[in-house]
Amino acid sequence: MATYNAVKVFSATKAKEREDLGNQVTIWLRETPGVEIVDTEVRQSSDNEFHCLTIIVFYREAQRQE
Repeated sequence: MATYNAVKVFSATKAKEREDLGNQVTIWLRETPGVEIVDTEVRQSSDNEFHCLTIIVFYREAQRQE
């Protein structure tokens, strides 16, 4: 995996929220200019009652000029 300096985690357990999770990632990307996506992981876990979907975005923030 390439070098990253930040991580964003999107997670949902309710069916409607899981269906919309990809849209949430897209909205975040549009609202967060200047990031370079390095890698992503999608994970799913469940027990008898809950099913959890998680999208993990590893990214590099642009260097800030001070």
